[in-house]
Amino acid sequence: MLSVQNVNLYYGAAQALRGVSLSATIGRVTCLLGRNGVGKTSLLRAISGMQSIGSGTIQVDGQEVSRLPPYERARRGVALVPQGREIFPLLTVKENLETGFAPVSREHKKIPDEVFELFPVLQSMLKRRGGDLSGGQQQQLAIGRALTMRPKLLLLDEPTEGIQPSVIKDIGRAITFLRQRGDMAIVLVEQYLDFAHELADDFAVMDRGEVVLSGTRETFDVEAVRKHMTV
Repeated sequence: MLSVQNVNLYYGAAQALRGVSLSATIGRVTCLLGRNGVGKTSLLRAISGMQSIGSGTIQVDGQEVSRLPPYERARRGVALVPQGREIFPLLTVKENLETGFAPVSREHKKIPDEVFELFPVLQSMLKRRGGDLSGGQQQQLAIGRALTMRPKLLLLDEPTEGIQPSVIKDIGRAITFLRQRGDMAIVLVEQYLDFAHELADDFAVMDRGEVVLSGTRETFDVEAVRKHMTV
């Protein structure tokens, strides 16, 4: 579903990504690990089109998307749950979810039942403003909004950051359900090593803008990964 090849990304004179390659497969979770500031969020922004790349290629479902704007990538099934959630605080929960309708066809302009099956609290809060929700509820709303887009590629940027343990478990169950359903690829940026280890089918560790370690669940060496994540 996703193929990133030799991507370089710059912010002015500073290079954020250095020859990064990454792939993600339908029905599998690819975890992207690393300390703060090593380029994980920059890579997700590059994949979603929120940040232009300097060189390299990004393909989604076999199609080159490197030069497409974000809304065109969304139409091709790319959905980003950004770090910090970025829900609309003055819109209701229902209205926030409906913003995910923008890239989908007319027949899909309805909130999928799975959103409320995965996150029942959202159904009881449809008329409440997004800004009135707790941090954990806002994170569930941000994931629900992405699912409303019917993604083929779901990008999750640190969904457990600042979230209470009970909601982290809910998010873990949701990711497991979506993987098992087998119709999307998931890229998960995470610093919570235990959470990542539990969910990862494939993994990549970044340091200073480069992928320095990668493999599968079977080759996931917790101590080796931890060394690259220790400040």
